[in-house]
Amino acid sequence: MTTWVEMPRRGWRQDVRMARLMIGVPDYEAYVAHLRARHPERPVMTHEEFFDERMATRHRSGGGRCC
Repeated sequence: MTTWVEMPRRGWRQDVRMARLMIGVPDYEAYVAHLRARHPERPVMTHEEFFDERMATRHRSGGGRCC
């Protein structure tokens, strides 16, 4: 259960996550949480490795085009 003290913090994290998704910045914290919960046997990439891999995938797939 979320307390009234945690609610603003939780809302702020969701706002930051949404803003990152809108501008195309990958969410490392969500990646780590997913990997640890669903794939504990896999090694976790460093933040730099994660960011480089996501940017390479985005540009390789043609994503990120504005027009």
